[in-house]
Amino acid sequence: MASQDDQDQGVDPKTTAAVAAAEAAGPASGENVRIDSWIWAVRLVKTRSIGATACRGGHVRVNGERVKPAYSVRVGDEVRLRHEGRERIVVVKRLIRKRVGAPIAVQCYVDNSPPPPPREAVAPIGIRDRGTGRPTKRDRRELERLRDLGGPGGFGDGPAGRPKER
Repeated sequence: MASQDDQDQGVDPKTTAAVAAAEAAGPASGENVRIDSWIWAVRLVKTRSIGATACRGGHVRVNGERVKPAYSVRVGDEVRLRHEGRERIVVVKRLIRKRVGAPIAVQCYVDNSPPPPPREAVAPIGIRDRGTGRPTKRDRRELERLRDLGGPGGFGDGPAGRPKER
């Protein structure tokens, strides 16, 4: 049961129970957790096999050293993971073996990653409004001009760089 102190601090009793269950499912003292399993359990990668592949490819470093998937991670280790075009830098706070929900997973590490790059605010050129149908020849040429595709000769020339006949 949750104590009165937990309720006063605004701690969700379900989250507290889930953290306790995750710790119970974690390794006993003296046992180890594989790095590929840990990065999967704390939701840094979608599957354990992706984590193992990242380790084999040299995309996972623990304390600055490349590691194999079976490397045993310890509390306090700094884990660097390059995944999906972004580098994640985390420090291990808690060892868990089973995959847990996102609110619990973030309690198992300290995230020191740089912020992700901003997404483009402008919509891509190739997207058309729904219901407008197929682009006309004129629309297509305008799109090509915007994309700097102007044709084989560039600048609207005809085939093989010859000027268009009118």
